[in-house]
Amino acid sequence: MSRSFLFLLASARPDGNSELLARAAAQQLGADTEQTWLDLTRLPLADYVDERHAPGGATDGDDVEAALHRATLDASDIVIVSPLYWYSVSSYAKRYLDYWSKWLSTPDPGFKEKMAGRTLWGVTAMAHPQEELAEPLRLTLHHTAAYMGMRFGGVLLGNGTRPGHVLADERAAARAKAFFADEAPLARFPYEG
Repeated sequence: MSRSFLFLLASARPDGNSELLARAAAQQLGADTEQTWLDLTRLPLADYVDERHAPGGATDGDDVEAALHRATLDASDIVIVSPLYWYSVSSYAKRYLDYWSKWLSTPDPGFKEKMAGRTLWGVTAMAHPQEELAEPLRLTLHHTAAYMGMRFGGVLLGNGTRPGHVLADERAAARAKAFFADEAPLARFPYEG
């Protein structure tokens, strides 16, 4: 089965360090691997409103939401490309993931089953050399994958503050070359047997 990657750019800075690192990793994918790049900061996606328990249920989404839902389901691999903002994903990435709550029931009651077995990845640049500070971001993505029955490929971390700074991070560059190479394990919550 051929792989299809959906890269979701979620940085408030265009062409930021997280995107540069993601593009370096994506260069290692084979020519037969489909890549779709969407910039969540440029999509006019409305703020998420939780209507799951509202009378009459959730309202239908607009064309932007429908296109994002379709792109998500068309991908075998979903890559959240977000800098480390306050120790987690950016608001753009979080809003996208919040929509998964809606998609579990409206418009797609089978969304969770359809996502099972796909792979969730993260790529982030951070200003701190202590990688453990990105643990909340990693846990957000890992636990999302575990809940959905997805595989979790991990988070590619790079260090950089100013634009282009991550390109000088030799450890990140070496990791990027092999980041998408291995099949990711099925994500499991730590308290599961």
